[in-house]
Amino acid sequence: MQTVRLSPEDNVVTAIVPLEVGQEGATTLVPRGHKMATVDIAKGTPVRKYAQIIGYAHEDIPKGAHVHSHNLDFRAVDQEYEFSTNLRPVEPARTQDTFRGFRRSTGRVGTRNHIAIITSVNCSATAAHKIAEHFTEERLAEYPNVDGVTAFVHGTGCGMGGDGTGFEALQRVMWGFARNPNVGGVLMAGLGCEIMQIDWLIESYGLEPGPLFQAMNIQDVGGLAKCVELGIKKIEGMLPIVNAFEREECPASELMVALQCGGSDAWSGITANPAVGHACDLLVAQGGTGVLAETPEIYGAEHLLTARAVDREVGEKLVGLIHWWEDYTARAKGSMDNNPSPGNKRGGLTTILEKSLGAAAKGGTTPLTGVYKYAEPVTARGFTFMDSPGYDPASVTGQIASGCNLVCFTTGRGSAAGYKPSPSMKVATNSEMYNRMVDDMDINAGTILEGKKSVEEVGREIYEMWLRMASGEQSKSELQGLGDYEFVPWQIGCTM
Repeated sequence: MQTVRLSPEDNVVTAIVPLEVGQEGATTLVPRGHKMATVDIAKGTPVRKYAQIIGYAHEDIPKGAHVHSHNLDFRAVDQEYEFSTNLRPVEPARTQDTFRGFRRSTGRVGTRNHIAIITSVNCSATAAHKIAEHFTEERLAEYPNVDGVTAFVHGTGCGMGGDGTGFEALQRVMWGFARNPNVGGVLMAGLGCEIMQIDWLIESYGLEPGPLFQAMNIQDVGGLAKCVELGIKKIEGMLPIVNAFEREECPASELMVALQCGGSDAWSGITANPAVGHACDLLVAQGGTGVLAETPEIYGAEHLLTARAVDREVGEKLVGLIHWWEDYTARAKGSMDNNPSPGNKRGGLTTILEKSLGAAAKGGTTPLTGVYKYAEPVTARGFTFMDSPGYDPASVTGQIASGCNLVCFTTGRGSAAGYKPSPSMKVATNSEMYNRMVDDMDINAGTILEGKKSVEEVGREIYEMWLRMASGEQSKSELQGLGDYEFVPWQIGCTM
């Protein structure tokens, strides 16, 4: 087999191996993962993949020709939305799966047990790093139940409006990381004069300072050196208390998985993403939660999700996000089609419509139960959606703030990111990249393309790794120490 066709309605196929097409002396190469026309496609008419429109022919495209950026145009979608017309009831699992997690006083369950140093502003980033760096593996050796002391620093927190969308989003991120069940203790560190006042955050969200939640400002304690010294003492006091948390048997329903993709290629929507979708279905059957995000990367596929919305209100929330993003990009003089990166295009993806149809597959087949703002706590069980940009670090930061205690990340071009405090696994879309980056990849979904395994088999493999990882098994990104620099709150609005 040299090509794969995804639907009888499609007028393109995807090349599994590089193909030379055309007449002798005038041949062109269709690279692996790229599209080839199966019929003559007239200029201006739709090109279909996944039985959906992914663009329009820029010129007459003869049968057998390479279809890509040079002859395929993007047009903004004009969808007619249906709501709750494709609801598949969730059949509860026959047996209850479990994992060994850290049960918190809130009733939520962590898969890791970190102490987090969360900065309110970039001005306290150095202090946070210095405090965290003090707690080496040797110093933490006597606290085996503590997974680490991690600094979560960012580049904003001041020079912004003291209210509005950007301010509220950063507050939700800070609060969300402080209350994520993978965090056993919190130290918040600020400068003192910034817009993002720690006291305001404590007041807004009803946070109660105590042995496992403390705060300080550099200006109040007498400068950087004294702040670092005090921070170390505060965390030394937390360590025995956080170490007292022990893993216990917990139901899989307590898992909330961030469904994420990055460095996508043409195989993402054929192998890894559908496999993750099946894993999400298995988790939902257990009563657990999957959180899809990256709103620009469902653009053009959102109608498939509104049809799965449990009610019209949930579906309308999703449509509202799409309209917000259309306005947001227009104000910035951009286009929704700016999203596919050069790497995405080298991997065979041409338009955002094509990319989105593959990305949405991570959400499986169960009803869409809730739609949330960036970093807003996800309270519904089942398959849900959280608004975010397509930029992976910013998106995952929001998902963890929303409550995700695991991250599942599919990639076709390759990724080496990690996302503390939630363990992150990588699912490769193709075997070539998996073998080349085997030290970074946890699961090879390329076996689906090779006919060695089905989507359901790889999906089950992913789901079972979620359970093991939730119980303490380290993913490859964790084994390499990744996750200290991928905390990237989404900056919305102007910098003043």
